[in-house]
Amino acid sequence: MTTAFGEIDPNFLAAILYRPEDHVDALLADFAQDLAHQGARVGGIVQRYVENAKGTTIMLAVDIATGREISICQSLGTGATSCKLDTSGLAEAASVVSRAINENADLIVINKFSSQEALGQGLRAEFSDAIVHGLPLLTAVPAKCLADWRAFTGDAFTTLACERQCMARWWNRVDKHLAAIRVHNSSHSHLGTIIPDRLITVPTRSTTADPRRSGRFTRHLRKQP
Repeated sequence: MTTAFGEIDPNFLAAILYRPEDHVDALLADFAQDLAHQGARVGGIVQRYVENAKGTTIMLAVDIATGREISICQSLGTGATSCKLDTSGLAEAASVVSRAINENADLIVINKFSSQEALGQGLRAEFSDAIVHGLPLLTAVPAKCLADWRAFTGDAFTTLACERQCMARWWNRVDKHLAAIRVHNSSHSHLGTIIPDRLITVPTRSTTADPRRSGRFTRHLRKQP
C-alpha cells in the first residue's frame, strides 16, 4: 500500500482519453470480460446506457464481478430526455469498487473520472482508495476533464488512446509486474468476473493483435449518448 499520491506508480494508473463519439463504455466492458476469461481477477464497475419506454436514457453501473446492474440515475419525469444522478445508486456502485479493492483484485476498473469526480463527488473517494492501495487502476477520462484528472493524480499516470491495442499493451506490462509479485506472494483471494452476454450487443470485429483470435468478433454496448 502506498501512503501518499506522491508515491503513485504511473505504470499502474491508466486513463483512456476519449471523445464524445468514442465507444469507451463498450471498450472497457469488453476488455474487462476478456481479461477475466484469461484468468485475471478484475473488479469494479463499467457503465451501460439504456432507453426506457418513455424514451429517457438511463445510466446503469454494472458490477464487473457479478454482472449486477445498478441504476445510478433518476428520471426527471414526463417529457424529460435525461436523468439526474441517484445518490443511493452511486453508493451501491461505490461499495462494488470498495469490495474489489478490499479483495486486492489484479485490476480495478472504474468506468470514468468525469465532471462529478472533478468536483469532488461521484466515485472520487474510491479512485483515491484504489490508488493509495497501490492497485492497478484503469479508467476513462473525457478530454474536457483531463486537466482535473492531471491535478487529481499529480500527473502520475499513463495516458492511453481509446483503442483496444493500447489497453492490451498496457495490461501486458502491468501483468508481468504482477506475476513477479505473485512469485513471492500467493495469498491472493479469487474474485470471479463475468459480464453477461446480454450487456454486450453491437457486433464489431475485435482489434486485438493476437493472431489466434483474428477471426473473433467482440460485441459492444450501445454508444454513449
